[in-house]
Amino acid sequence: MGSLKDHYQNECKPALQKEFGYTNVMQIPKLDKIVLNMGLGEAVQNPKIVDGAVEELTRIAGRKAVVTRAKKSIAGFKLREGMPIGCRVTLRADVMYDFYSKLVNIALPRVRDFRGISPKSFDGRGNFSMGVKEQIIFPEIDFDKIDKIKGLNISIVTTAPTDDEARSLLRLLGMPFKK
Repeated sequence: MGSLKDHYQNECKPALQKEFGYTNVMQIPKLDKIVLNMGLGEAVQNPKIVDGAVEELTRIAGRKAVVTRAKKSIAGFKLREGMPIGCRVTLRADVMYDFYSKLVNIALPRVRDFRGISPKSFDGRGNFSMGVKEQIIFPEIDFDKIDKIKGLNISIVTTAPTDDEARSLLRLLGMPFKK
């Protein structure tokens, strides 16, 4: 199987340089990092749910997930400062490209009634965020062993200065945007 990184180097970089007229190869946008985040509001009542989420996110990402803790106490939610409320993992370099390839080629086609990703989920600075409602679309998750369906936020950080450049980069890397 050809690496996505090789595909980027050999095909995407020249196409982006031609499309946007970059004079320097360092101007060409690239993937910087991918951040996976799983927020667990129900962890306030059941702290053990965080352990399952960390294990699942570690399986999905291939890297150990870190538990995120509350920064402030919020009495209305019975939340105290320092309580575990989620987990996250940051992917860079080869692991990032492997995850992106798995996301685009394996996980997203497994989404029920999938018609493409909305191309409007950019933040204005060339970064793309999307949510996944069910973590079971990833092949590493064994459907029989999960206790609860959990959502997942995926943020793809690029070095592109504008959304159009980032959209072109992700499209060339295989992201199935809606027409």
